[in-house]
Amino acid sequence: MDAKTVQTKTARGKAPTKVPTTARAKVPTKAPAKAPAKAPTKAPAKLSRPSKLQLDDLVLANKILFRFNIVDAFGHVSVRDERDPKNRYLMSRHIPPGMVTARDIVTFDMDSNPLTHVDMPQMSERYIHGEIYKLRPNVVSVVHCHARPLIPFGTAKGAKLRPMTHMCGFLGCGVPIYEIRDAGGMTDMLVRTAPLGQALAEVLGDKSVVLMRGHGATMVGTSIEEAVFRAIFATENATIQMQAHALAIDGEVEFLSDEESTKSSRGRNVPRAWTLWKHQITAGG
Repeated sequence: MDAKTVQTKTARGKAPTKVPTTARAKVPTKAPAKAPAKAPTKAPAKLSRPSKLQLDDLVLANKILFRFNIVDAFGHVSVRDERDPKNRYLMSRHIPPGMVTARDIVTFDMDSNPLTHVDMPQMSERYIHGEIYKLRPNVVSVVHCHARPLIPFGTAKGAKLRPMTHMCGFLGCGVPIYEIRDAGGMTDMLVRTAPLGQALAEVLGDKSVVLMRGHGATMVGTSIEEAVFRAIFATENATIQMQAHALAIDGEVEFLSDEESTKSSRGRNVPRAWTLWKHQITAGG
């Protein structure tokens, strides 16, 4: 081997020895943390349909009130929802009472927000019902009407609606008058807001009927049957009372006493009347 060849090998040297990969320390790697799984979003629970019996009775109440001219194209009747009576009530959507069917019955919360039929127009004065139910836990049904014989007693100075017959003993506890100006100033006379409805409920207090100056009246009962009964006979009482005042010397009339009013309210008048009215409507009589 010549000198040139030796020099070349010496300059190049040996290739560096590689450390085997198996000898290297492995650094543990963490898998990326997974985001916690989101709980599935539950759709709002769909309200069950009111019972057929309660729907039928509420539809029937609308038709009875229309038949007796207590309501016409306007007016409404409601009832606490038996599925949740503390928090909901039932009333028709914005439709004349004589045309109401079971399909038109809306479920409302006690703030008078519709929970069904939300895409349809609702009664603007539904706050009458919700606010009375809030203030009067014993009230199960409410009627609001514009019955003509009742309106003079809300406007004539000094006139008071008082019980004339044994069918109207519920008037003996007194009939207050709601003055909407006191609650809302100058309005279109309609109870379109919760504060106006609350003011009406407060004027009604523990009574059965409240007159609404220049507007109509509102009646309450412990059942649909009783509320309808009171609406019909309060209106009849108003007619009879005006006739009696016209006939009497100096307009003096003898009314039921407090004791007579109380005793005459304890009979079987309501179920007997309702049975007849139901027969008249369902039988087409």
